[in-house]
Amino acid sequence: QVALRESGGGSVQAGGSLRLSCTAFGFTNSNYCMGWSRQAPGKEREAVARIYIGSGATDVTDSVKGRFTASHDNAKSTLYLQMNSLEPEDSAMYYCGAQYGSCGSTWRYWGQGTQVIVSS
Repeated sequence: QVALRESGGGSVQAGGSLRLSCTAFGFTNSNYCMGWSRQAPGKEREAVARIYIGSGATDVTDSVKGRFTASHDNAKSTLYLQMNSLEPEDSAMYYCGAQYGSCGSTWRYWGQGTQVIVSS
């Protein structure tokens, strides 16, 4: 059974940084994708970043390019999202997601979410 455990959210002023972590449990091979999505109040959930673990191929959504970096530590089965130059518009609940196979637009498995609040 796959499980995801997130940590690292919090409150920060605009221009600051946070790092989110998501540890995956239960995957039996490296043929899976992990990523981050976020949802702000009153808005739809949007994909932020994804990594295909088998190859390390990464992509991030345009609105965070140059500010957010996704990385994965294979030994720890942990996905990170380094968020720099945070803006109030980045405030949202951030969810870790994962699934076997290629990256898609949604996730088979979800974490519980971690709150990010950016004040101006």
